[in-house]
Amino acid sequence: MLREFREFIARGNVLDLAVAVVIGAAFGRIVTSVVNDLLMPPIGLAIGGADFSDLFIALNGMTYASLAEAEAAGAPTINYGRFLNTVIEFLIVAFAIFLLIRQVSRFRAPAAVSVTTRECPFCASAIPLKATRCPLCTSEVPVSA
Repeated sequence: MLREFREFIARGNVLDLAVAVVIGAAFGRIVTSVVNDLLMPPIGLAIGGADFSDLFIALNGMTYASLAEAEAAGAPTINYGRFLNTVIEFLIVAFAIFLLIRQVSRFRAPAAVSVTTRECPFCASAIPLKATRCPLCTSEVPVSA
């Protein structure tokens, strides 16, 4: 069992996945910073100075000046501002991945198309390359080279 596990780990796709997870985690931290530090302050300013990360509902009926104050008091809260930040962060990551895959797809060569049929010169139906007679119109056709 240990040998099988070692073979599983040594496969290329497992190592590729591990590298992708590490790079994805690092990219996630960058996107979190972009959302929290660059995008959300101007958006909050545009909608009246609100900081999304500080938007919450206290479930105990009390009023708190900030989320930090509510958390310090031990109040149960619904932190919908943090949720909004996370949704925006996800959309940015999804868009960045879309752009990346779109660019990579442009660089890939189109797959070679294997030709296995040709057109019958009499009825225009598809016939195998080595056929000497069309199965549809029964005309004799020359064999392709």
